[in-house]
This record gives sequence, C-alpha cells and structure tokens, in this order.
Amino acid sequence: MAKRTYTAQEYRDTVAALLPPLPVVSLPLADCLGLVLAEDVVAGVSLPPFDNSAMDGYAVRAEDVASAPVTLPVADDIPAGRTDVQPLEPGTAHRIMTGAPLPPGADAVVQVELTDAGTETVHITASVPAGKHLRRTGEDVVEGVTVLHAGTVLGPPQLGLAAAVGQGTLPVRRPPRVMVLSTGSELVAAGEPLPPGHIYESNSVLIAAAVEEIGGSATVLRFVPDDVDKFRAVVAEHAPGADLLITSGGVSAGAYEVVKDALTGHGVEFVRVAMQPGGPQGFGTFLGLPVLTLPGNPVSAALSFELFVRPALLGALGHRNVDRPRAQARATEDMSSPGTKTQYRRARHDDGMVEVMPVGGPGSHLLSAFAASNCLIEIPVGVEQVKAGDEVDLILLD
Repeated sequence: MAKRTYTAQEYRDTVAALLPPLPVVSLPLADCLGLVLAEDVVAGVSLPPFDNSAMDGYAVRAEDVASAPVTLPVADDIPAGRTDVQPLEPGTAHRIMTGAPLPPGADAVVQVELTDAGTETVHITASVPAGKHLRRTGEDVVEGVTVLHAGTVLGPPQLGLAAAVGQGTLPVRRPPRVMVLSTGSELVAAGEPLPPGHIYESNSVLIAAAVEEIGGSATVLRFVPDDVDKFRAVVAEHAPGADLLITSGGVSAGAYEVVKDALTGHGVEFVRVAMQPGGPQGFGTFLGLPVLTLPGNPVSAALSFELFVRPALLGALGHRNVDRPRAQARATEDMSSPGTKTQYRRARHDDGMVEVMPVGGPGSHLLSAFAASNCLIEIPVGVEQVKAGDEVDLILLD
C-alpha cells in the first residue's frame, strides 16, 4: 500500500491536531516568562492604591504658594511607607518623598529643586498649580478591572503588572515536556573522538534547543541502538510524564530504519510530504504518547521542526499567533525547484527586505547554510524555475 502524500499545509494541520492544549497550572511569576496566560487577571487593588507624591519635595496647598517666593514651616516628614500621615494645616508644608501618601488637605507637591530643601522651614521659589506632581488613586488601574487577558504572552511588563496588582502566581498553559530521541549506530557525541564511518550527532541538540526556545522542556535520549525491541523499551521507560516524543532518523524507505520498524503498526503512520527537503515524516501515538518522527538529515529535521512542530507546540501552549512573519523580496539568483513539491531554500534577506540571496543549495545535509540564514524562500508547487529578480515568498526566521 502506497504511503499517503500530504501537502505541507495538510501535514501542518495534521500535526497541530495531534497536540491538544496543555493543562493549565498556577506558577510563580518568576516561572511564567514567555508562557501564555490561560485565564483573565482581575486587579484586586487599584494602582496607585492611594494618592501619593510623584516627586521628592513638599506637599502644600497650591493657594499657599501662589505668591511665591514664600517660606513655610515644615510641619511633618513623610517617607515612603509611612501610614500615620497627619493632615496638612493651611500655611504649612510637609516634606514628602516619591511614593509617600499625600496628607489630607494637600493638593500639590513642589519638587525639591524649587526649594532650599529645608527641614524646619522651606523656602519655595516658584508656585505650582493644584494637582501638580500627584498620583491619584486608580489613575493607572481601577480595582476590579481586567488587566491581563487570557492568551497574553507574558513578558517582563506583563509580569510586572501582575505583581503590581498583587498576583504572586498566574494560571498558564504548562510548558510542554518533550522527549527528543536520536537514533543511529553511526552517531558520536560532539567532543568525542570520531571513528571512521561515524558522524557527530547534532539533531537532538538542534531539536532540544528549538523546544527550549519556545518555552518547552526537552529531555534528550541519545544513541538509542538500532534495535527495535531496545527502541521500544527506551520509549516505554521515559514516556510517563512526557507530552510529546520527537525522533529524528530511521524513517526513510531503506533497510535498518529502526523508528519506522519499531512504530509501524503500533499507532504511528509513516507518510510523505510534498516538500523538499524533509519528505519522509511520521505521526501518531505510541503507548498513548503523541509521536512525531522527523527525517534524519540535519536540515530536514530542522525544517520539519520549523514548519510543523514549532507551530503545533505554540498552539498547545495557547499562543494565538503561531506563524512566523512572512514577506516578499526579489531573488538575487536563478533557482530551480521540482515543481511537484514545495521547496524551501535557506536564504538571507537584506535589511530593507528588498532582495533575498539563497545560501547554499537545496540539499538536506547543508546545515551550515541553515545556520547562516535568516529566512526561508518558499517555492510553491507548480513552479520549476525562479529567475533572478523574481519576487519570492519568505518565511522570516529572525
């Protein structure tokens, strides 16, 4: 029976459907950076929670300084954090620090730069209008309003706002726990001596880093032997608690394809995607665990993660926009494509997004070209030739 062939978009949708939304958990603010808020956050307090000074200076009645220069007795000292603030009597001033509560009766603050900074009396050189240098209760946020909406990606400003309204934890989609498994008896760990006929293993490093980059947690299982029973045993041992298994290699049409041999008939379907590079793919579940099997060539694995796995994980995390930005630019050289497949060429665009230069060829082993790229040129099905100067579609990686 022939393998089904998917378009790139069909396979992207298939992979997205494999990963349901991740569970909602409550995490401390320090652990929420980059995650997606799962529920609205309602302010439990107003911001500011009380009228306070926006400057170091002197709390006054504006009418008492209208004829400045004037000298007023300093009746009280109000540092930030003080709670027993006494009312301001007419014809006096209170020395006050930034953030300190405004005393009843005051309607303005004279900044210290307009005074002699006195502590017993203060000489004020200029008048200020009522309301000057004050922060009024609820000026920023009113208690009871929604300050952060579900679906918000939590960056530093959002986490700061959550803390400011008293939220010590936030409900977020839990980061995905991804098991990354790389097969191949020819693989050697980077940094070790390289015997003849072997290559350094890089796919698990690349895939794990890509998982971590979008907020996931990756557990890497390297150098699983090319043995079907041992492969299944390793997966079964580490499957509990994982949200996704990503493998690389062992899915092509040849012999000794351990991933395909181990998972065929056990819930994983092996298919082809009409794309270059990265045609052979696999998806399904094994022991109840969602599984995505990527090709073994480094660029094919990297491209497959970029096009299919990354958006699916972002969707499971609750991101509203899972797509990379797109643009168009003029190709700087001729390119050929199969015509029956969507081809993805590694490339660099200029700063003005006017021209795009292919980096390396279409080969699936040219990892250095991917590392030097900041975009992908997408040549659609039906197009066999692109001429220098033609407009091409870009997927921006930077």
